[in-house]
Amino acid sequence: MVLREQAAQGVRALLEWAHGVRLADLPDAARRRTALVIGDDIAAILSAQDEPEVLAFHARLTRSGKATLLRKGAPKVDSMSAAVGNGLAASWNELDEGYRKAPCHAGIYVLPALFAVAEEDGLTVGEAVRAAALGYEIAARFARTWRSTMPPLHPHGIFNAVGAAAGVGLARKLDFRQFILAVTGASTMVSPGPYNHAIQGVLVRNAWAAAGAQTGMLAVELARAGIGGCDASPFDVYASAFHGDTQPEELAAGLGKDWAVCDGYQKLYACCQYAHGSLDALGEILRKRPDLQGGRGVAAIEVETHPLGMTLDNYRPETSLAAKFSLPHALAATMVYGDGGVRAFASASLSDARVSGLRSKVQMKPHPDVRPWPLDRPGRVTVRLESGEQLVAGRGSARGGADQPFAEEEIAAKIQALSASSAPRLFSRLSALNGDASLPFRDWMASIFE
Repeated sequence: MVLREQAAQGVRALLEWAHGVRLADLPDAARRRTALVIGDDIAAILSAQDEPEVLAFHARLTRSGKATLLRKGAPKVDSMSAAVGNGLAASWNELDEGYRKAPCHAGIYVLPALFAVAEEDGLTVGEAVRAAALGYEIAARFARTWRSTMPPLHPHGIFNAVGAAAGVGLARKLDFRQFILAVTGASTMVSPGPYNHAIQGVLVRNAWAAAGAQTGMLAVELARAGIGGCDASPFDVYASAFHGDTQPEELAAGLGKDWAVCDGYQKLYACCQYAHGSLDALGEILRKRPDLQGGRGVAAIEVETHPLGMTLDNYRPETSLAAKFSLPHALAATMVYGDGGVRAFASASLSDARVSGLRSKVQMKPHPDVRPWPLDRPGRVTVRLESGEQLVAGRGSARGGADQPFAEEEIAAKIQALSASSAPRLFSRLSALNGDASLPFRDWMASIFE
């Protein structure tokens, strides 16, 4: 009971703090980073617009309303359809931003619902950025507090609705009582999505962020009617029902000093981030030996990886999602194609005989030197050639995190490559999110498609 009470107090302290934060209270670094997360996740959503399943679902949405469905032509739909449609595409290509201190992709939990509400309700850019940064903070702190739930559960299922409810609740200016009801109520309506569905490539996993957007929006409307959870609801879900260990100090420690959005990572590889340190290492080998691209003469690829990386052990992925959560496939496809971009995990890569041949030559082993964050996801790769030569490279952590951020021009190139055909001004308009706070968010959204 003591731990339950501590968690309840931490939840209330976190939400009370977030409810009182003004846009002016956000440090410049947090505001700039929030703008970059918005741009990065919009680009990730746009990258999936022509995937057959996403296209089929988007076609079913009614084209009337004020919210933007993020795809070419920027069709307008009702806010719930936009939140769900954009949420479905958000993690489809595994190119969305993520959080490094705990398994969590707070951006795609918060943003699909927030974008829809910001347009429908006529929010300003400043109001949207504030809600995004604080919604991110709440979702990330929940993930840090109950990080041991993953695995066996996947964060997209168990933290999605919390992030959506937090962002929408702040955007819709709930009073504090309603805000508590909404976020804690949302925590009781999360889904216990199994982590192994990502490894197996079960496509419903890509719908969990969409389900969370819908549930979070519902939680806010219920709270407006006086229906919601209580301070101890998150503990009762994550600790009592999901059997996660609780670290209550993570809920409120350093509020206003340490901003979760500044501890995120970005991706250039279209796969699970747990593989990225190993792909960085293999990339170093390929830069020194470009003649190895294609995989000819490779006898074996040994990879030493961290505990989460060891879960990516599907040697026969049957879907593109399964390929994105297969370390053997990630290494084999990168060796064949020369990089870990979208084509390395596309459907065609699954039937490429060169890739499947190399997958069987990958040997996975636990890394002997896993250190505290940010060196908690290392990768070391040894490529053994048929000639007897061995090539070795290692990384303590992958590029793209707070410890080794990508250069702005690298992120610009990624965003522009993913959005050029449908939202050509996306990257150039990100600076406006740090500029005139009174600019209507719907005008900003419209401007990226011009």
